[in-house]
Amino acid sequence: MEFSGKARQGQQRLLQGAPSAGARAPPPSPARENGQELYECPMCHLVCTDYPILQEHVELHLEECTFLEVERNLTDLELAQHLQNEEDRQRRAAAAKQEREDFQKLQRQYGLDGSGGYKQQSLKNMEKEVAFGRMTPSDYHRRKADMMESLAFGIDDGKTKTSGITEVLCQYYQNECKDIKRVWLSTGVDHFHCSLGDRGWGCGYRNFQMLLSSLLRNSTYEECLKDNSSIPCIPKIQSLIEDAWKEGFDPQGASHFNSRLHGTKAWIGACEIYSLLTSLRIKCQVIDFHQPTGPAGTHPRLLEWVFNYYSADKENSAKVVCTPKPPIYLQHQGCPSQEMQKLLKGIDGNSLRLLRRFVGSLKHKQYQLVAIDGVLSAEEKVTRRQASQRFVAQRIS
Repeated sequence: MEFSGKARQGQQRLLQGAPSAGARAPPPSPARENGQELYECPMCHLVCTDYPILQEHVELHLEECTFLEVERNLTDLELAQHLQNEEDRQRRAAAAKQEREDFQKLQRQYGLDGSGGYKQQSLKNMEKEVAFGRMTPSDYHRRKADMMESLAFGIDDGKTKTSGITEVLCQYYQNECKDIKRVWLSTGVDHFHCSLGDRGWGCGYRNFQMLLSSLLRNSTYEECLKDNSSIPCIPKIQSLIEDAWKEGFDPQGASHFNSRLHGTKAWIGACEIYSLLTSLRIKCQVIDFHQPTGPAGTHPRLLEWVFNYYSADKENSAKVVCTPKPPIYLQHQGCPSQEMQKLLKGIDGNSLRLLRRFVGSLKHKQYQLVAIDGVLSAEEKVTRRQASQRFVAQRIS
């Protein structure tokens, strides 16, 4: 049998139509060449010397056409499915990208983006101060040396501390303020404000420094704080919280921070302070005002709770009662050191607005506070550590 990809010139076509699949058409009249019969495929013009071979060849063409037709129909469905799958993939990819961007934004906002911590921010901001002419190079080197010493010893440098605020308030309410019927004050406390190293994220740590400054004045907590008799710097506080996590306090909170605060600009709140204080055997509780309890999104139940906390000794009829209770850890917008320093020189109605908080000024959706009430035994500390495996605050509705 011989094949040729093309009929010779002048050769007549023998098959005018393709036979149906499974049917045997009568053989066409063959062409002849050199006395040999030749049969041409009507579909691809292949020339055969054997008609049955040509018949099978044509049937293969027909089967292929049927297959292509079915394939084309399937391809239309597959194309539609492919387009739908591609649209779904793009939608998922866009959602995943948005989720990553939102997560990175939250990491930046809460200081978990790996951009450094207190030391790096201090150096960067001091360099900016020099560049803008607000700090001399000699001041830069002096303050850098002071900061490095503070970090080495783990003790706050005291540059943002203001002492004597509670004492000045007591004197003012005793002698000057005539429109106040009763006042309850916490024990003495120092005010700490943010510095170039923690501006924008250090409020939780500064609040702890204020709270600790009060506890260090109270002999009740002397044994608990014998290893922390000085106000720690922010990196040291971060290490103390990490130590509490290593002991087993609040594993869920530790996981949120990947068990690492030191060297970051991570924000902290009531739960982290609870873990730290409890690890030092200081008895405290977290009170969660998880939703407004008054009109216009206000929290009158919060102010009522604070009032009852300080005024428990209602038998004392003095106008100004200096209670033995430490200050409450409650984060809200505070005052800069410069304004606090002004209070030491004289208090009036305008300056008191920096310190006073009324129902209308507490309008965030949620507040959490930490209140201290004594010392824990070693057994009580273990019990609270076990309870913190599933941290639950006391909710006030």
